[in-house]
Amino acid sequence: MQSTPSLQSASLFGVGLRERKRQETVRRIADTALRMFVDRGFEAVTIAEVAEAADVAVNTVYNHFRVKEDLVLPPSEASAGRLAGIVRARGTGVSAAHAVLDHLRGEIRQRSRSIGLSPGFGRVLPMMLAAPTLAARLQDLGQQMVAELADLLIAETGAAQGDPVPGLVAAQIGWVHSLLYGEIGKRTVGGEASDDIAEAALTLLDAVEGLLSEQVLTYAIRKDT
Repeated sequence: MQSTPSLQSASLFGVGLRERKRQETVRRIADTALRMFVDRGFEAVTIAEVAEAADVAVNTVYNHFRVKEDLVLPPSEASAGRLAGIVRARGTGVSAAHAVLDHLRGEIRQRSRSIGLSPGFGRVLPMMLAAPTLAARLQDLGQQMVAELADLLIAETGAAQGDPVPGLVAAQIGWVHSLLYGEIGKRTVGGEASDDIAEAALTLLDAVEGLLSEQVLTYAIRKDT
């Protein structure tokens, strides 16, 4: 006789279905908003207009996106912990700088959205830079990334209070990250093909690595745990 699904399995299935629907709603709202922002400008579009175009209530938009800027830079993707997370996940024998360099190279080769190599980014970036609140948020995000990475390096290396080295290393890594984004953005806006942009980005990282000091490249090497 065929067994009847347990209440627990039915509940888990229900949770999975609800989560999929939630994710679909979030993606539909974000995609709709981005298209409208690119077409008309970020400041010219209201949340009410986004909700109507996405066929949801205004409260539904705010349930998933705390502020309007989150529609373009959602905290789940534009995270202040990005650099610290990359460094925290590095393997044994890998320094902080090499962890980020290797990770960025992987994102470039995968044409990752996280590094700005997604289709349509050439139209999205000018829209973001033209909106003062979004441009300010991008700048703040970069500063927060460096601050969180510096805190992690202090904790991992046991640096003494007032030691400037962790902050300086974090700033150098943050500079590499920002430089790469800027290069990809400039070339994307210029209409270059994604393969050409990726090749140029990899060349840039190789050049930057050659310029970084040995102290930066060997700082905070992960030891055996």
